[in-house]
Amino acid sequence: MTNLHAHASSPMLRALARIAYDAGAIVLSHYTNEITATWKEDHSPVTAADVEAERFILKRLAQLAPDVPVVAEEEVAAGRTPKVGKHFFLVDPLDGTKEFVNKNGEFTVNIAEIIDGKPVRGVVYAPARDRIFYGESLSGAYDLHCPPGGAPDFAEGHQVSAREPGKDGLVVAISRSHNDGKTAEYLAAYRVKNFLVAGSSLKFCLIAAGEADLYPRHGRTMEWDTAAGHAVLAAAGGAVTTVEGKPFTYGKPGFANPHFIARGL
Repeated sequence: MTNLHAHASSPMLRALARIAYDAGAIVLSHYTNEITATWKEDHSPVTAADVEAERFILKRLAQLAPDVPVVAEEEVAAGRTPKVGKHFFLVDPLDGTKEFVNKNGEFTVNIAEIIDGKPVRGVVYAPARDRIFYGESLSGAYDLHCPPGGAPDFAEGHQVSAREPGKDGLVVAISRSHNDGKTAEYLAAYRVKNFLVAGSSLKFCLIAAGEADLYPRHGRTMEWDTAAGHAVLAAAGGAVTTVEGKPFTYGKPGFANPHFIARGL
């Protein structure tokens, strides 16, 4: 990795990264306290941190790009889903709520920009890990050490890229909370050297940073769960496809995803 071209990221990408960073501070303000989760109709948990961080992100995005609709997880859960066209944002204010409640640090703030069904920009901020990933199709993907209590210094960002798998086998990123038998069945066809267990969209970023090679997902996900990580991985040279190898696009009916495979080179 290198920081030679870290300044090449666009003003829009840097603005999205700042919004994610500031939302992460809100999430962390809840993290040190006792966390109480309630359950939504889809049986996923939600906390006050989800709601407050999303409200903040929506306000900042409205200032940054007032004409671009935003599809955000908690807004959709509340029945407020905007009509979208070719250009919109996808927001998950706290991806990995189960990891947040369990206080293992593997949760993220996700913001992605979608144009013509493709994630052209994305930010994944892991506030408890002091790590922010951001990427776009034009300038590449970056990994920045970004502890709370300050501001992102983009001059310190390191450009990252997906790697060629080693001849001795693949490093596979798997979900901490959603692993299943279908994933094990899929991986039986591969030579696996090691597993990296992680929550949230961090799994996409591990591949983007050249720390893992493959992430198969056969469980239920929504577009706001995957878009930001997909954008970072694509900017790093990797790809996300359906299990059948078809393009993985956004703006689908109900914003529900099919099963997918994320991979490096």
